[in-house]
Amino acid sequence: MTPGTAFWRSIEAIHDVVYFAPDAKQRYEAVGLKGYWMGYLASRSAAMGTPHPELVVATFHGFAPSMVARALPDAWSMATRDDVLATRYAVAREALAPALADADTARLARELSAITRGIDFAGKPLAAAHHSLPEPDDDPGLLWHAATVIREYRGDCHVAVLTAAGLDGASANALAVAAGLAGDQQRSLRGWTEEQWAAAIGRLATRGWVDAGGDITDSGRSARQQIEDTTDRVCAAGIDREATGRMITIEEPLLALARGVEASGAVAYPNPTGVRRP
Repeated sequence: MTPGTAFWRSIEAIHDVVYFAPDAKQRYEAVGLKGYWMGYLASRSAAMGTPHPELVVATFHGFAPSMVARALPDAWSMATRDDVLATRYAVAREALAPALADADTARLARELSAITRGIDFAGKPLAAAHHSLPEPDDDPGLLWHAATVIREYRGDCHVAVLTAAGLDGASANALAVAAGLAGDQQRSLRGWTEEQWAAAIGRLATRGWVDAGGDITDSGRSARQQIEDTTDRVCAAGIDREATGRMITIEEPLLALARGVEASGAVAYPNPTGVRRP
């Protein structure tokens, strides 16, 4: 057996609170950064040190290089890496607090942390970078930290599958919009120009995945589902038996927590991650 869709979507919801917390922008500005996207790009990439734009474009996939270059490396001269990471964890703890009120936080934190020790990080740079960070000594912080490692692990697997399928960042986003996984603002949210977006739709149309108007075709829908299925298989291949068993065992309480996250307003759907609600 392998973890189901509910597990991965629940992990995504728990991780995503740091992106949708209403005060995220202000919190990062308080340590010296400028604007929401500088806070996002710096905080998510800080596990890798103080990376230059090229590394972030490579590991994040889907963001326009020009957008990343507007935030990095300038962010590292405006705020320290330690302050950025500390702020990220503080935002996570506070955003999760309402949903954790009815959860067995200690158990979930312990189980998720154990799962991360059963993952093969070869070829998974962003997940490995987050796993290398010190584990928080409080249950809410540890829960979010471990969920983030697992989330970025699947993200690394997904990027590998997307690139193997010949999908560049713009095309992957355009296909997600066509499939109804992301909203019409996805182009601007990821920094692509209208010309780059039109070219991406053209590449998808050449493959028969969208029609001339950019609407997804049956072939495109099948291809997008195959990408998800392949991502699941790649993920499963890098997780040992014990960790897989833990994932299956905690799926139900994890799902309850994820639904609590949505009910608290910490994450709304649909959103730019392109992941459906648990």
